[in-house]
Amino acid sequence: MTRGRDRGREAPFVPLWKWGTGMRTVTVLGATGVIGTHTLEVVDRFPDAFTVVALTAGRNVERLAELVRRYRPRFVAVAEAEGARWLRERLRQDGLPMPEIGVGREGLVAAAEVPSDVVVSAVVGAAGLPAAWAALARGAVLALANKETLVTAGDLVMAVARRHGGSIVPVDSEHSALFQCLMGSRREDVRRLLLTASGGPFRTWPKERLAQVTVEEALRHPNWAMGRKITVDSATLMNKGLEVIEAHHLFAAEYDDIEVLVHPQSVVHSLVEYRDGSMLAQLAPPDMRLPIQYALMHPARPENDWPRLDLTTSGALTFEPPDLERFPCLRLAYDAGRAGGYAPCVLNAANEVAVEAFLEGRLPFNGIARVVESVLERHITGTPRELNDIVEMDAWARGEARSAVRKGGWGA
Repeated sequence: MTRGRDRGREAPFVPLWKWGTGMRTVTVLGATGVIGTHTLEVVDRFPDAFTVVALTAGRNVERLAELVRRYRPRFVAVAEAEGARWLRERLRQDGLPMPEIGVGREGLVAAAEVPSDVVVSAVVGAAGLPAAWAALARGAVLALANKETLVTAGDLVMAVARRHGGSIVPVDSEHSALFQCLMGSRREDVRRLLLTASGGPFRTWPKERLAQVTVEEALRHPNWAMGRKITVDSATLMNKGLEVIEAHHLFAAEYDDIEVLVHPQSVVHSLVEYRDGSMLAQLAPPDMRLPIQYALMHPARPENDWPRLDLTTSGALTFEPPDLERFPCLRLAYDAGRAGGYAPCVLNAANEVAVEAFLEGRLPFNGIARVVESVLERHITGTPRELNDIVEMDAWARGEARSAVRKGGWGA
């Protein structure tokens, strides 16, 4: 697997892990979302292995109050000051020990800075980048479910991890599969990485019908239960494009060595092809608790009571190439990744704005890719040197995308 412009980069072939013995302390960023909820299910399944020390939520403060009652963390954070006041009063009424409570972006970063062995980053979108940065800067293990962190600032984030001794281990099922298939391998023996995609709910739809997609249809994923934004990204195949960029950084792989296969059954989560012609694949039911458990506990694989894969009843496993004409977001992600610099950041920011507009009924489904492409065509090329460069470009791209949505004309 060639490295091209990555030549000489010191990133490990697969993320390094650094566990000692005994109970592990855990921080969960985005604890009330889908990934955060699954993470706490893993913690509950192995109560002797983990202690929760910090939790964050957005606006679901009622659920966060329940989690504080259960796990008694030292620190929590919410999105808004009003939510913090409500939470403080509720905990006082319930007679619970009062954790330190943070607010907004600063609170999210403060949660990542609380001493813990591992920080699970399950915050949606680019909002998770500063907290992930803070976790790596103190040398923590970052269990990364927030793919936008590496998409927007991959080179900078990997450099921070190397400089401060932090480690990144993937939580996404596809990257977890690659991580497992690469264990014990030599870089020079790998030919390519193959990421699988379900194809989403519109895999067989003709191109002309995509202009009429409703929000309800886009949120009806055939295999996975996920948040609204990532479910729409799965429907456009942008999610797979973001995963390609993430894999480039996680595994120091060239884009020409990362391919996407549409696999509607979502049983094979990814594959590695070796130079001798062998392929290793990781198979499992579509259950996010499995890659989360592996991220938190590998190389151990302790018993759990979750559903098992039965190959005698799973039916045929099929694979097909992605259709880049019907789903241009995947092509745009490859183009942005290869361009490097600010392009992946712009891609992600414009996509977040476009998806939000679609969910709010202000943009047709096929307008998402058009908005993203229009912003990419106008972005300023260059190389980010520090986190603030990414923040400024992200803000510019969001402004351009909002302007593009307001102008309309994206349904043709």
